[in-house]
Amino acid sequence: MQQALTVRIRLAPTPEQERALRSTLVAFADACNHIHTTVPENIRNSARIQQLTYKEVRQRFGLSANLAVRAIARVSMNRKAAKELGSKVKAFKPTSVDYDARIFDLRLRDETASLTTVKGRLRVDLRLSKYHLQKLQGAQPTSATLVDSKGKLWLHVQVKREVPPAAEPQDVIGVDLGRTDIAVTSTGKSWSGQAVTKVRDRYARTRQMVQKNRSKGTRSTRRRAGALLRRLSGKEKRFQKHVNHVVSKAVVSEAQALGAAIALEDLTGIRERTNTQPRNSTERRRSNSWAFHQLRGFVEYKAALAGVRVIPIPPAYTSQTCHHCLHIGKRQGKRFACGNCGWVGDADHNGAQVIRLVGLTVTQPRGSELLSCIFRAPESP
Repeated sequence: MQQALTVRIRLAPTPEQERALRSTLVAFADACNHIHTTVPENIRNSARIQQLTYKEVRQRFGLSANLAVRAIARVSMNRKAAKELGSKVKAFKPTSVDYDARIFDLRLRDETASLTTVKGRLRVDLRLSKYHLQKLQGAQPTSATLVDSKGKLWLHVQVKREVPPAAEPQDVIGVDLGRTDIAVTSTGKSWSGQAVTKVRDRYARTRQMVQKNRSKGTRSTRRRAGALLRRLSGKEKRFQKHVNHVVSKAVVSEAQALGAAIALEDLTGIRERTNTQPRNSTERRRSNSWAFHQLRGFVEYKAALAGVRVIPIPPAYTSQTCHHCLHIGKRQGKRFACGNCGWVGDADHNGAQVIRLVGLTVTQPRGSELLSCIFRAPESP
């Protein structure tokens, strides 16, 4: 079994190489815009687009054969994605170029990459760390993307690595996801979401103030405000990504040490469901900025590399069911109380225990006794 990973590497080109790389970025974007404006929008098949534009793209923009094909594929892919989303393709900007294995080569022994540009083939130095070498050693680079991010040139290398088959789990760790606590496991570990909420609220207040000044300021003020908003957005996303990496790594490490599978709530579509409920603007913003999908993705790819199985569990009634007797109880904020057996405790921990029980029925089916209800004897009159 193989897993695709993207490794982000900083390029260290000479001034002449940097000019050639940036010229390639501009030529690639111009080619994409030309293809998009020339070919009718209802044509999305890359083979058909190539038949109509290939020769002209090569002659007009100075792209190699493979770069021309990559530009055509970029337009085709964006059109198909826009159709699925019900939107339109926007103008292409000179921020990235797609490479396949025929027009780029990675060489770890001298830490360089060979890239095809409008000025010919160039071998550019890479800034590799131990992290990069660990990810790239023994991997099979399949494609790459040259990216211009904030004036710096990067190479996003897609590699495939062999991952071990998932081991037969001896137990299951249930994971309850939320905003008050980012994650709570059935083993008793939890990660508070207060710090994330506090940071997001601070950024939201700053954005509100900047947007207010932007709407009333001069042209120069609006330009600076726009740059500040983009910078704030990047910082907020990096903070959330770091938190999700820390949480996912801890969950997977514990599961690997215990020889357990991970049962995780499948929260697909939760935003659509919760947005139909009456809430104030602050709660709506907090819910819509909740990066649960990213956290699940991090858990899944880390678990695959560690040979740990991940089981998605439907979230219905997991927060309302008592893990002790499986009767519907009452949740009030962080407190859960069961009216049948009398169990009282942390609501998220109870939810994680219920998720674990459901996961056990998948990995270790033992019959009906695992999820059987416990009834209390009627009290004497």
